[in-house]
Amino acid sequence: MQEKNLTEVTEIFFLGFQGSQCLRLFLFGLFIGIYYFTIFGNLLIITLVSTSKNLHTPMYFFISQLSISDILLSTDIVPEMLNVLLNNGGTITFSICITQFCLFCTSVSFECFLLTVMSYDRYVAICNPLRYSSIMTCPYCVKLVVICWLLGFSVAFVTTIMILTLTFCGNNIIDHFFCDLVPLLEIACTETYMVQLEVSLLGIPVVIMPTIIIIMSYVQILSVILRIPSSTGRQKVFSTCSSHLTVVSIFYCSLFTVYVAPTRAQTSTISKILSLFYTVLTPLINPIIYSLRNTDIRKAVQESVNTIIICGNHP
Repeated sequence: MQEKNLTEVTEIFFLGFQGSQCLRLFLFGLFIGIYYFTIFGNLLIITLVSTSKNLHTPMYFFISQLSISDILLSTDIVPEMLNVLLNNGGTITFSICITQFCLFCTSVSFECFLLTVMSYDRYVAICNPLRYSSIMTCPYCVKLVVICWLLGFSVAFVTTIMILTLTFCGNNIIDHFFCDLVPLLEIACTETYMVQLEVSLLGIPVVIMPTIIIIMSYVQILSVILRIPSSTGRQKVFSTCSSHLTVVSIFYCSLFTVYVAPTRAQTSTISKILSLFYTVLTPLINPIIYSLRNTDIRKAVQESVNTIIICGNHP
Protein backbone atom coordinates (compact mmCIF):
# COMPACT_ATOMS: atom_id res chain seq x y z
CA MET A 1 0.00 0.00 0.00
CA GLN A 2 1.41 3.36 -1.02
CA GLU A 3 1.31 5.89 1.81
CA LYS A 4 0.63 9.51 1.02
CA ASN A 5 2.33 12.17 3.09
CA LEU A 6 -0.64 14.48 3.68
CA THR A 7 -0.58 17.29 6.23
CA GLU A 8 -4.09 17.84 7.57
CA VAL A 9 -5.24 21.46 7.50
CA THR A 10 -6.06 22.71 11.00
CA GLU A 11 -6.14 26.44 10.25
CA ILE A 12 -7.47 28.59 7.42
CA PHE A 13 -5.86 31.87 6.38
CA PHE A 14 -8.06 34.54 4.73
CA LEU A 15 -6.45 36.98 2.31
CA GLY A 16 -9.50 39.26 2.42
CA PHE A 17 -9.24 42.55 0.56
CA GLN A 18 -5.57 43.12 -0.20
CA GLY A 19 -4.51 46.74 -0.58
CA SER A 20 -2.87 49.70 1.11
CA GLN A 21 -3.36 50.34 4.82
CA CYS A 22 -5.40 53.48 4.08
CA LEU A 23 -7.80 51.51 1.88
CA ARG A 24 -8.17 48.74 4.45
CA LEU A 25 -8.78 51.24 7.27
CA PHE A 26 -11.39 52.99 5.13
CA LEU A 27 -13.14 49.67 4.42
CA PHE A 28 -12.90 48.75 8.11
CA GLY A 29 -14.65 51.97 9.13
CA LEU A 30 -17.25 51.57 6.38
CA PHE A 31 -18.10 47.95 7.21
CA ILE A 32 -18.18 48.41 10.97
CA GLY A 33 -20.61 51.30 10.45
CA ILE A 34 -22.73 49.13 8.14
CA TYR A 35 -22.67 46.31 10.72
CA TYR A 36 -23.88 48.54 13.57
CA PHE A 37 -26.65 50.03 11.42
CA THR A 38 -27.63 46.51 10.28
CA ILE A 39 -27.97 45.21 13.84
CA PHE A 40 -29.81 48.35 14.99
CA GLY A 41 -32.19 48.40 12.00
CA ASN A 42 -33.10 44.73 12.23
CA LEU A 43 -33.48 44.81 16.03
CA LEU A 44 -35.77 47.82 15.57
CA ILE A 45 -37.94 45.86 13.11
CA ILE A 46 -38.12 42.87 15.49
CA THR A 47 -39.00 45.12 18.46
CA LEU A 48 -41.68 47.06 16.57
CA VAL A 49 -43.33 43.91 15.21
CA SER A 50 -43.30 42.37 18.70
CA THR A 51 -44.72 45.40 20.54
CA SER A 52 -46.99 47.18 18.06
CA LYS A 53 -50.48 45.64 17.70
CA ASN A 54 -50.88 47.21 14.25
CA LEU A 55 -47.96 45.08 13.03
CA HIS A 56 -49.35 41.76 14.30
CA THR A 57 -50.05 40.51 10.78
CA PRO A 58 -48.53 37.65 8.72
CA MET A 59 -46.50 40.00 6.49
CA TYR A 60 -44.78 41.74 9.41
CA PHE A 61 -44.24 38.44 11.20
CA PHE A 62 -42.35 37.21 8.14
CA ILE A 63 -40.40 40.49 7.98
CA SER A 64 -39.33 40.05 11.63
CA GLN A 65 -38.08 36.53 10.81
CA LEU A 66 -36.15 37.96 7.88
CA SER A 67 -34.53 40.41 10.31
CA ILE A 68 -33.50 37.52 12.60
CA SER A 69 -31.89 35.80 9.61
CA ASP A 70 -30.10 39.03 8.60
CA ILE A 71 -28.67 39.46 12.12
CA LEU A 72 -27.45 35.85 12.06
CA LEU A 73 -25.83 36.29 8.64
CA SER A 74 -24.14 39.61 9.49
CA THR A 75 -22.84 38.39 12.84
CA ASP A 76 -21.51 35.23 11.21
CA ILE A 77 -19.57 37.06 8.48
CA VAL A 78 -18.76 40.69 9.37
CA PRO A 79 -16.77 40.45 12.68
CA GLU A 80 -14.23 38.05 11.17
CA MET A 81 -14.08 40.16 7.99
CA LEU A 82 -13.27 43.23 10.10
CA ASN A 83 -10.45 41.32 11.78
CA VAL A 84 -9.07 40.31 8.37
CA LEU A 85 -9.19 43.94 7.17
CA LEU A 86 -7.50 45.26 10.27
CA ASN A 87 -4.64 42.75 10.14
CA ASN A 88 -4.30 42.44 6.33
CA GLY A 89 -5.34 38.80 6.59
CA GLY A 90 -6.59 36.53 9.32
CA THR A 91 -6.34 32.99 10.60
CA ILE A 92 -9.13 30.84 12.05
CA THR A 93 -9.27 27.16 12.95
CA PHE A 94 -10.70 24.75 10.40
CA SER A 95 -13.55 23.83 12.77
CA ILE A 96 -14.57 27.50 13.13
CA CYS A 97 -14.36 27.87 9.35
CA ILE A 98 -16.77 24.95 8.88
CA THR A 99 -19.07 26.37 11.57
CA GLN A 100 -19.09 29.74 9.81
CA PHE A 101 -19.90 28.01 6.51
CA CYS A 102 -22.74 26.03 8.13
CA LEU A 103 -24.32 29.15 9.69
CA PHE A 104 -23.92 31.01 6.40
CA CYS A 105 -25.69 28.19 4.50
CA THR A 106 -28.46 28.10 7.11
CA SER A 107 -29.16 31.82 6.86
CA VAL A 108 -29.01 32.02 3.05
CA SER A 109 -31.13 28.88 2.56
CA PHE A 110 -33.68 30.09 5.11
CA GLU A 111 -33.93 33.45 3.34
CA CYS A 112 -34.55 31.70 0.00
CA PHE A 113 -37.44 29.74 1.51
CA LEU A 114 -38.81 32.67 3.53
CA LEU A 115 -38.87 35.03 0.53
CA THR A 116 -40.86 32.33 -1.27
CA VAL A 117 -43.35 32.17 1.62
CA MET A 118 -43.61 35.97 1.60
CA SER A 119 -44.40 35.93 -2.13
CA TYR A 120 -47.13 33.37 -1.41
CA ASP A 121 -48.47 35.67 1.32
CA ARG A 122 -48.65 38.57 -1.17
CA TYR A 123 -50.28 36.27 -3.74
CA VAL A 124 -53.06 35.28 -1.32
CA ALA A 125 -53.52 38.89 -0.12
CA ILE A 126 -53.93 40.29 -3.64
CA CYS A 127 -55.36 37.40 -5.66
CA ASN A 128 -57.62 35.94 -2.97
CA PRO A 129 -58.26 38.77 -0.46
CA LEU A 130 -61.61 37.47 0.85
CA ARG A 131 -60.00 34.25 2.10
CA TYR A 132 -56.72 35.83 3.26
CA SER A 133 -57.56 35.88 6.99
CA SER A 134 -58.82 32.30 6.92
CA ILE A 135 -55.79 30.99 5.01
CA MET A 136 -52.93 32.96 6.60
CA THR A 137 -53.82 32.20 10.22
CA CYS A 138 -51.29 32.64 13.04
CA PRO A 139 -50.65 28.88 13.54
CA TYR A 140 -50.25 28.42 9.79
CA CYS A 141 -47.73 31.28 9.54
CA VAL A 142 -45.73 29.92 12.48
CA LYS A 143 -45.75 26.49 10.84
CA LEU A 144 -44.46 27.96 7.56
CA VAL A 145 -41.61 29.77 9.34
CA VAL A 146 -40.64 26.65 11.34
CA ILE A 147 -40.56 24.65 8.10
CA CYS A 148 -38.32 27.33 6.52
CA TRP A 149 -35.89 27.18 9.45
CA LEU A 150 -35.86 23.36 9.43
CA LEU A 151 -35.23 23.30 5.69
CA GLY A 152 -32.48 25.90 6.10
CA PHE A 153 -30.75 23.84 8.82
CA SER A 154 -31.18 20.64 6.76
CA VAL A 155 -29.64 22.18 3.63
CA ALA A 156 -26.73 23.57 5.68
CA PHE A 157 -26.19 20.22 7.44
CA VAL A 158 -26.16 18.23 4.19
CA THR A 159 -23.86 20.72 2.44
CA THR A 160 -21.46 20.79 5.41
CA ILE A 161 -21.31 16.97 5.49
CA MET A 162 -20.48 17.03 1.76
CA ILE A 163 -17.59 19.43 2.43
CA LEU A 164 -16.32 17.28 5.30
CA THR A 165 -16.09 14.25 2.99
CA LEU A 166 -13.23 16.04 1.21
CA THR A 167 -9.61 15.97 2.32
CA PHE A 168 -7.90 19.27 3.11
CA CYS A 169 -4.11 19.22 3.17
CA GLY A 170 -1.20 21.51 2.34
CA ASN A 171 -2.79 24.68 0.99
CA ASN A 172 -4.79 26.53 3.65
CA ILE A 173 -4.97 30.00 2.03
CA ILE A 174 -8.41 31.23 0.95
CA ASP A 175 -8.60 34.27 -1.31
CA HIS A 176 -11.86 35.46 0.27
CA PHE A 177 -13.13 37.12 3.45
CA PHE A 178 -15.17 34.15 4.75
CA CYS A 179 -15.50 30.38 4.34
CA ASP A 180 -17.57 30.15 1.20
CA LEU A 181 -18.28 27.04 -0.88
CA VAL A 182 -16.10 27.73 -3.94
CA PRO A 183 -12.94 28.79 -1.99
CA LEU A 184 -13.23 25.66 0.18
CA LEU A 185 -13.51 23.44 -2.87
CA GLU A 186 -10.46 25.14 -4.40
CA ILE A 187 -8.15 24.18 -1.50
CA ALA A 188 -9.37 20.56 -1.23
CA CYS A 189 -6.79 17.90 -2.05
CA THR A 190 -9.27 15.32 -3.31
CA GLU A 191 -11.49 15.34 -6.39
CA THR A 192 -14.43 17.71 -5.89
CA TYR A 193 -16.54 16.83 -8.95
CA MET A 194 -19.07 14.71 -7.05
CA VAL A 195 -19.46 17.32 -4.30
CA GLN A 196 -19.96 20.05 -6.93
CA LEU A 197 -22.57 17.88 -8.66
CA GLU A 198 -24.40 17.15 -5.38
CA VAL A 199 -24.36 20.82 -4.39
CA SER A 200 -25.66 21.78 -7.85
CA LEU A 201 -28.53 19.29 -7.49
CA LEU A 202 -29.24 20.67 -4.01
CA GLY A 203 -29.50 24.14 -5.56
CA ILE A 204 -32.63 23.06 -7.47
CA PRO A 205 -34.94 22.93 -4.40
CA VAL A 206 -33.08 25.75 -2.62
CA VAL A 207 -32.68 28.38 -5.36
CA ILE A 208 -34.29 27.33 -8.64
CA MET A 209 -37.66 26.13 -7.34
CA PRO A 210 -38.19 29.13 -5.00
CA THR A 211 -37.32 31.45 -7.91
CA ILE A 212 -39.91 29.76 -10.14
CA ILE A 213 -42.57 29.96 -7.40
CA ILE A 214 -41.82 33.66 -6.78
CA ILE A 215 -42.01 34.45 -10.51
CA MET A 216 -45.29 32.54 -10.87
CA SER A 217 -46.74 34.33 -7.84
CA TYR A 218 -45.87 37.75 -9.23
CA VAL A 219 -47.19 36.87 -12.69
CA GLN A 220 -50.55 36.14 -11.05
CA ILE A 221 -50.29 39.30 -8.91
CA LEU A 222 -49.45 41.42 -11.96
CA SER A 223 -52.41 40.01 -13.90
CA VAL A 224 -54.74 41.00 -11.03
CA ILE A 225 -53.21 44.48 -10.74
CA LEU A 226 -53.56 45.14 -14.49
CA ARG A 227 -57.29 44.36 -14.28
CA ILE A 228 -57.83 47.14 -11.72
CA PRO A 229 -59.51 50.02 -13.61
CA SER A 230 -58.02 53.02 -11.82
CA SER A 231 -54.32 53.88 -11.82
CA THR A 232 -54.58 54.94 -8.17
CA GLY A 233 -55.97 51.52 -7.26
CA ARG A 234 -53.23 49.74 -9.20
CA GLN A 235 -50.53 51.80 -7.49
CA LYS A 236 -52.03 51.20 -4.04
CA VAL A 237 -52.21 47.42 -4.53
CA PHE A 238 -48.72 47.18 -6.05
CA SER A 239 -47.22 49.20 -3.18
CA THR A 240 -48.13 46.36 -0.79
CA CYS A 241 -45.63 44.04 -2.51
CA SER A 242 -43.07 46.46 -3.98
CA SER A 243 -40.79 46.26 -0.92
CA HIS A 244 -40.71 42.47 -1.06
CA LEU A 245 -40.08 42.52 -4.80
CA THR A 246 -37.14 44.91 -4.31
CA VAL A 247 -35.58 42.68 -1.61
CA VAL A 248 -36.07 39.56 -3.76
CA SER A 249 -34.46 41.22 -6.78
CA ILE A 250 -31.35 42.35 -4.88
CA PHE A 251 -30.90 39.03 -3.04
CA TYR A 252 -31.46 36.68 -5.97
CA CYS A 253 -29.52 38.73 -8.53
CA SER A 254 -26.37 38.65 -6.39
CA LEU A 255 -26.92 34.97 -5.50
CA PHE A 256 -27.39 33.93 -9.13
CA THR A 257 -24.34 35.91 -10.25
CA VAL A 258 -22.03 34.24 -7.74
CA TYR A 259 -23.33 30.66 -7.59
CA VAL A 260 -25.71 29.82 -10.43
CA ALA A 261 -24.16 31.57 -13.43
CA PRO A 262 -20.56 32.59 -12.65
CA THR A 263 -18.54 33.71 -15.66
CA ARG A 264 -15.05 32.47 -16.52
CA ALA A 265 -13.82 36.06 -16.46
CA GLN A 266 -15.05 36.52 -12.89
CA THR A 267 -11.92 37.24 -10.83
CA SER A 268 -11.61 36.62 -7.09
CA THR A 269 -11.95 40.37 -6.48
CA ILE A 270 -15.21 40.56 -8.45
CA SER A 271 -16.46 37.45 -6.64
CA LYS A 272 -15.70 39.03 -3.25
CA ILE A 273 -17.43 42.28 -4.21
CA LEU A 274 -20.52 40.38 -5.39
CA SER A 275 -20.50 38.35 -2.16
CA LEU A 276 -20.66 41.60 -0.20
CA PHE A 277 -24.12 42.27 -1.64
CA TYR A 278 -25.87 39.33 0.04
CA THR A 279 -23.63 38.98 3.13
CA VAL A 280 -23.19 42.64 4.15
CA LEU A 281 -25.36 45.01 2.12
CA THR A 282 -28.63 43.02 1.85
CA PRO A 283 -29.00 42.66 5.65
CA LEU A 284 -28.58 46.46 5.87
CA ILE A 285 -30.89 47.27 2.95
CA ASN A 286 -33.76 45.01 4.04
CA PRO A 287 -34.85 47.00 7.13
CA ILE A 288 -34.31 50.28 5.26
CA ILE A 289 -36.58 49.19 2.40
CA TYR A 290 -39.28 47.86 4.70
CA SER A 291 -39.20 50.95 6.95
CA LEU A 292 -38.84 53.77 4.42
CA ARG A 293 -41.42 52.35 2.01
CA ASN A 294 -43.88 51.18 4.65
CA THR A 295 -46.30 53.60 6.30
CA ASP A 296 -47.28 51.11 9.04
CA ILE A 297 -43.71 50.73 10.27
CA ARG A 298 -43.08 54.48 10.08
CA LYS A 299 -46.26 55.03 12.10
CA ALA A 300 -45.16 52.42 14.67
CA VAL A 301 -41.78 54.18 15.02
CA GLN A 302 -43.52 57.53 15.52
CA GLU A 303 -45.85 56.05 18.15
CA SER A 304 -42.91 54.49 20.00
CA VAL A 305 -41.01 57.78 19.99
CA ASN A 306 -44.09 59.64 21.26
CA THR A 307 -44.51 57.07 24.04
CA ILE A 308 -40.89 57.49 25.10
CA ILE A 309 -41.24 61.30 25.11
CA ILE A 310 -44.46 61.15 27.17
CA CYS A 311 -42.89 58.72 29.66
CA GLY A 312 -39.83 60.99 29.91
CA ASN A 313 -41.96 64.08 30.61
CA HIS A 314 -44.09 62.31 33.21
CA PRO A 315 -41.82 60.44 35.60
